[in-house]
Amino acid sequence: MISDEIWKIIFDLTNPHTALGAASYGLIALVAAWLISRAVKMAIHRYLDRAEKAGADVTGIRFLSKLASAGIYLGAFVFYAHLIPHLNTLGTSLLAGMGVASVVVGLAAQSTLGNLIAGVSLILYRPFKLGDRVQVTAPTGLETGIVVNIDLGYTLLRTADQRLLVIPNSNMASQASVNLSHTPARAAARTPCGVSLYIAAGSDAARARQILLEVAKAQPTIAQVDGCYFARVTSRGVLLTLAASCDDANAVAGVKSDLLENAKKQFDAAGIRVV
Repeated sequence: MISDEIWKIIFDLTNPHTALGAASYGLIALVAAWLISRAVKMAIHRYLDRAEKAGADVTGIRFLSKLASAGIYLGAFVFYAHLIPHLNTLGTSLLAGMGVASVVVGLAAQSTLGNLIAGVSLILYRPFKLGDRVQVTAPTGLETGIVVNIDLGYTLLRTADQRLLVIPNSNMASQASVNLSHTPARAAARTPCGVSLYIAAGSDAARARQILLEVAKAQPTIAQVDGCYFARVTSRGVLLTLAASCDDANAVAGVKSDLLENAKKQFDAAGIRVV
């Protein structure tokens, strides 16, 4: 025989009107969402393994798998909210304030939603895909990296020196980028070896730009000099970015060192300060 206390506990656990029941249903919904999401991910990963072996583009599938996972958890929450009477009552009482709340949430999540929508546009228009070598403008200047992931909010690039660039999808969708994987084989084989220097306020930035170009063109290991650009202008000074490339990827570190050393000597002679 089951005692009355045990029956009461069972009743509370299965009754959505009680706090214990609401907690138990919430736990069940969370576990169910996790299991379904995990099953979907495993199925997608198995499909991706076959697709990668077949040479198919898996960029969109990876992105959609993340959307599917988010949708599963959202669906579980909506189901839980409809199942618990107290949440329905709370939702009804807060309905009058949903207009203001939606505006506040919309403004607060503007950047996040913008990145999500931009990520969808990147998947639809496909300016690049996973594994492509892309050249972009980052806070550190002109950067080149391999696309390793396109997440719900960010695009991840791995540079030649193993740095991980985390760029918001909205920036990737709005800025001009160069897909080096779709350039001629000779140009794609080259590795960027440019440098960025902050010229102190009060120094001759135009002369510094000219010196950088001259030093780069005098460097025999550099195969191509694309230019020297004013990447940023602040009260601190001017950020100059030299865009150049080498045929030998192994020589990049030495080329950058020589560029900085030779530029520093000429800057000192010209009275140009670097910060």
